Amino acid sequence: MVRRIINLFVTVFAVLHLHAQGDLDSLLKASLGNPTEEVLATFKTTRIINGHSTERVRKGDLDFRVVHRFGSVKGGAYEFFGIDQSTSQFGLEYGLNDYIMLGISRATWQKTTSGLVKISLLRQKTGEKSFPFSLSYITSVYINGLKWADENRTHYFSSRLNYLHQMAIARKFSPAFSAQLSPLLIHRNLAPGEEANDIFAIGAGGRYKVTVRSAIVAEYYFLTGSQNLPAESHNCLSLGFDIETGSHVFQLMLTNSQGITENNFIPYTTGKWTKGDLFIGFNICRFFTTGASAKNKK
Repeated sequence: MVRRIINLFVTVFAVLHLHAQGDLDSLLKASLGNPTEEVLATFKTTRIINGHSTERVRKGDLDFRVVHRFGSVKGGAYEFFGIDQSTSQFGLEYGLNDYIMLGISRATWQKTTSGLVKISLLRQKTGEKSFPFSLSYITSVYINGLKWADENRTHYFSSRLNYLHQMAIARKFSPAFSAQLSPLLIHRNLAPGEEANDIFAIGAGGRYKVTVRSAIVAEYYFLTGSQNLPAESHNCLSLGFDIETGSHVFQLMLTNSQGITENNFIPYTTGKWTKGDLFIGFNICRFFTTGASAKNKK
């Protein structure tokens, strides 16, 4: 009998506690209204796979990136399914403030050194002052570091330079699904043969969250119009899998391009999915919280 009375008191107390908690939550919401909040983690890193996402490195934080693409798996056992032929890139990206990210990198293709600026122009928000999408502008300069083929000719440093201008427009439709469109222009001061100096393309990408720390990603870049590129150039299609482990993000992918920088994988994607001419690759992102960013979060 005593046990039943105790159980009854416990049950009544629990119900009253939950009711009071619900009333408190209602009062807090009523007093705060509908607060405006920025939508976070539309994508997990500053890249979807090859190309940029709208994401930036937070103010004061540093992102060390290792990017690697093996050779074509079509080479079979003789080329160890692409391991014998590979390209790499190392880069650093820094959050200058809440809107601007700076980056520098070095890639093995054409011994390319590059610098970038990413500016967060608009951000998706929920609440009273909601906004439907995020918008970022990316600009990069690429410096070709190869020796000139003919040392006896007069050469200009400006001939080594390529430029990227890109707009990234993204929306996080749900906690699991995000999508992005990315029109871009690549300008090459010196283009091979009869190729166009200006290359236009439109990128599309998406992310679907599978678990709390993993997601499937896809990316496609469509070359617009006739730009006098080599006949073997194709649109770049990539599929990948993101794995987050604390301060690291691992990105594994399968793509028809071995290129890493935009001035490579946009005009010079030579592989074809239908012929199995594909490349395995990975990106490793290691985030560091500096003293400046730690101070901002206090």
